[in-house]
Amino acid sequence: MHSISVYQEQFLSYLENQNTIREPKNLYEPIDYILRLGGKRMRPVLTLMATEVFDVHFNKALPAATAVEVFHNFSLVHDDIMDDAPLRRGKETVHEKWNLNTGILSGDAMLILAYQYFEKYEPTIFRDLAKLFSKTALEVCEGQQYDVDFETRDDVTIPEYLKMIEYKTAVLVGAAMKMGAIIAETSEENANLIYDFGLNLGIAFQLQDDYLDCFGNPETFGKQVGGDIIENKKTYLYLKAMEFAKPEEREQLLHLYSIQPNDNSEKIESVKEFFNQTGASNATKKAIEDFTMKAFDTLNKMQIAEDKKMVLKAFGEKLMKRDV
Repeated sequence: MHSISVYQEQFLSYLENQNTIREPKNLYEPIDYILRLGGKRMRPVLTLMATEVFDVHFNKALPAATAVEVFHNFSLVHDDIMDDAPLRRGKETVHEKWNLNTGILSGDAMLILAYQYFEKYEPTIFRDLAKLFSKTALEVCEGQQYDVDFETRDDVTIPEYLKMIEYKTAVLVGAAMKMGAIIAETSEENANLIYDFGLNLGIAFQLQDDYLDCFGNPETFGKQVGGDIIENKKTYLYLKAMEFAKPEEREQLLHLYSIQPNDNSEKIESVKEFFNQTGASNATKKAIEDFTMKAFDTLNKMQIAEDKKMVLKAFGEKLMKRDV
């Protein structure tokens, strides 16, 4: 197997060789723009890695990895429109750089382009990839709708929140890994196990994102620390704090999440103090560890070489300890 950096380099080389700009330019230039904005490329890397876990060279998985990345960026283009976000990875969002209609239409085209990459595979593999992709794409849309619904609800439960992040974030991580298994034509059991590995890692990853948004280092996190608090997002930290808080503390936290002060720094510090005092921050760290360990449990059942299991475990441990 190769290092993460090699997978990233090879994927970027393949992506750069794709002819994404054609006529009409106002449809395709925004697609090229968002795909070149950078990012961790975690999902396509997982597709390449999973293929090699099952002893097939990653080259065979490059089209499927590209489909995953194109779909992921499609969802970001439309998410940014829904959130009215001005920036993505420090640059103008597509709808800001062009316009709203272009953002919608270019996003639609990206979803179709993602499917076209599966056409590079023989019929049986194409069918299995497309079937998994359709199921996953629909679940991502469901997760996004849950997220929108939760903004206006005050009774969101922990299981509901976990289901939302599973659909919005984790299913695509699981699918990215299962695509590698499908391309490698391993057993159905192995394919399902590596999906579960990715799914649980994806949940841990999103919970870690919630935690870092609040307690991360501003110099390494890459975006404003406390952004979720400013936006009054009911994250895992918030829900745990509400669960653990005394009645008077709960009232104070509800008040903090109902105001939009001119200077948010005091609000951020007060909420962070609530998260620490109630034990919500420690509960979130425990949940991150629990889902990571759940992912590792699937490795024991997978029929692959021990050194491959160690590579996957090292990747999971690195995610759990990340600060960006």
